[in-house]
This record gives sequence, C-alpha cells and structure tokens, in this order.
Amino acid sequence: MNFSIKFYIENTWLYAINCLNAISPTYATKILHYRTTKDFLNLKKPVTFNEKLQWLKLYWNDPLISICADKYEIYNYVKLNSNPKILNNLLSVYDSADQIIWEELPKKFALKCTHGSGYNIVTNNKSELNQLEVIEKLNKWMKEKFGRYSLEPHYDKIKPRIILEEYIESSQGFLPIDYKIYCFNGVAKLVLICSERENDIKFDCFDLEWNRLSIMNKKYESNIEIKRPDCFDEMIQHANLLAKPFPFVRVDFYDKDGSVILGEMTFTPAANMDVDYTDYGQKYLGDLLTLPKKI
Repeated sequence: MNFSIKFYIENTWLYAINCLNAISPTYATKILHYRTTKDFLNLKKPVTFNEKLQWLKLYWNDPLISICADKYEIYNYVKLNSNPKILNNLLSVYDSADQIIWEELPKKFALKCTHGSGYNIVTNNKSELNQLEVIEKLNKWMKEKFGRYSLEPHYDKIKPRIILEEYIESSQGFLPIDYKIYCFNGVAKLVLICSERENDIKFDCFDLEWNRLSIMNKKYESNIEIKRPDCFDEMIQHANLLAKPFPFVRVDFYDKDGSVILGEMTFTPAANMDVDYTDYGQKYLGDLLTLPKKI
C-alpha cells in the first residue's frame, strides 16, 4: 500500500476512534479491542486478563494511576511508599527539548518523556547520535497525546516533561535483565523476564517459587537457563509496597549487579490488548485479578 494512503487511513481511523471515545469510551474500547485482537470484549462478565484490564481502565479511575505512570512523579511516590535506594539517578528535568544543553550531557544517558510509553532515547555513546534528530524527535513526542493512540487516558493527565537519567548497565557493560512483576490486588504473583535485550529479546514467565509458567507463545521463550536473581526477594518486597493501592499494576525492576533499580509502573500493558498470551495464559492471569467496585 502506498505510504501516503496508509498514513491517511491510519490518521482517519485515529480521528474517528477518538471522536467515538469522546461520546462513549466503552464502545470505542470495544471497537479498538476487536480491531487489534479479533476478540469480542466482554465487559459485563470479564474473564480474561485483557478483559479485566479493559474493565479497570474504563471503570476504576484512581488519579494515583497517572501519578505512578508519570516517569517524573513516580520518584516522589517511591520516596513516600518504599525505599528511594531503588530509584535510578535522576540527573535533570526539562520542560522542553530546547532546554537540553547537549555538551553537558554525559556520554551514556537515557532521555525519557514522562507522559507515554516508548518515548525514550537511550545511548551508551552520545557521539553516535545526531543531536538535531534527537531534539526533533523529543519535541515531536512532547506535543503528542500518547493516550489517544490506544485509548489509555491516564497518560494524557500527565504533564509532558523530559527527564535525564543515568544509563543502567552491568559491570560487564551489558544491559541488565528486566524483571516485570505482576501484582494483583496489591500482591506480587509472578514475574515476566525480558532477557537478551541486545539482540532478539526473549520473554519467560515464572511464579514466585521460580516455577516456569507456560502462559505465553513459546516462540518468545529463551533457549538459555533463566536463573533466579539473588535480589529477587527484595524486588518482591518493593513491588508489594508500591502495588498496595492498585487492583493491578506491573512493577518493573532491573538487576544491576545485585542492586535493585526500579524501571517503571505499568497499568495498561500492551494497552490491555496483548495477543502474545495463550488462551490458557489469558484465563490464568484473569483468574488472579479480583475486580474492585467501580470508581
């Protein structure tokens, strides 16, 4: 398909789904959900993980979600509710990409917009980046309403900012393994491990006793042994503290040579339309989540 035609169709779709969302978030979510997953969304009696997360998005609107999804405000939330030692080093905060003084940036860094997912510039060698392209990309992201794309409204309640964080790596210079801890009704239940991040990223799921959970498509699983990290119990302790107010949240950590570093807190993984879980996985995760009363 011609790129310009495809671009026009996608923008027309985005405009239409957001117009419908302004009238009925429920119907807009049902249509988007079917377009993405090819599954009809049952909100009256939700069963699967995707269905229950969509129900939470529509009917459990706690302002604390936007605070914890904010990559800057989460620093204050952690200081109040857990141990600040798990926070990465925050080097600077900007209201605009034009405030960034390129010469003052370290050789290795992470620049992140606070109001969405994937708005990241991460490098271990600043000289390999094109300064003008980075600034242009950040300015573009700062103007976007991330929540419009997949109907995740909590992101659009976040003040757009750019944070500069320390680059996270192991003592061997590798990207650390990412441990995504799934917390249901304030309690950690399982972990999704993202390994081999430099190449073809792999995903492996384990319960807290380190028994493998076959809840995702096997093509994503790693061929190497995934060992339980020495700091795993500490991750679980912090996850329980941070997740306490929420029916569901995924709390992400890095293992930096035995030190626990918080990545982020995610409330709508894959915009609640994940197609990588098996049918069994969707039911298994759905059974772990008890829905609260509507807010």
